[in-house]
Amino acid sequence: MTIPTSLPFTGDDAADRLLADDPLALLIGFALDQQVTVQKAFRGPADLKDRLGHLDAARIAAMPPEELADVFRKPPALHRFPGSMAGKVQALCAAIASDYGNDAAAVWRDAKDGPDLERRLLALPGIGDMKAKSIIAVLGNRFGVRPPGYDKVAPTWPTLGDVDSAEALATYQAGKRAKKAAMRAAAK
Repeated sequence: MTIPTSLPFTGDDAADRLLADDPLALLIGFALDQQVTVQKAFRGPADLKDRLGHLDAARIAAMPPEELADVFRKPPALHRFPGSMAGKVQALCAAIASDYGNDAAAVWRDAKDGPDLERRLLALPGIGDMKAKSIIAVLGNRFGVRPPGYDKVAPTWPTLGDVDSAEALATYQAGKRAKKAAMRAAAK
């Protein structure tokens, strides 16, 4: 398997490269991926790095919370809900710093099997079941991270792990919008 040099989630070459190069950036992108577009969420780690000058989990965790919130609020805001998302990212960074020796890749590199990988992801602040499944798919499909038992925890539905081009992202987003519209229609 060829390891990607970028993940086509933002439409910005530098931001897409950062997602492939920096495991913390990938996790922050997933933490931000709610109530904004995929492009906005996954552009967030690059913008955060530009504003801070780094993406070091321990340093982000140690920042005064209001200072980090101000970084998120600076126009253009990093998220639709900059204050709460700053808190989620800070909690995520604190977990990476304390539980994984400030090495985000250890979350998957040191997982003994698929269920352990899923448990590790679900224990991270800001990562719920759907995000964990999507991260598992990205790790398996794009980076070849498939510990024993991977198939037990890998999603069987389309996720960002299936996105390998701008066109595939557009198709994924169209399918996601259609599914949400069908769910809303069914709820009426």
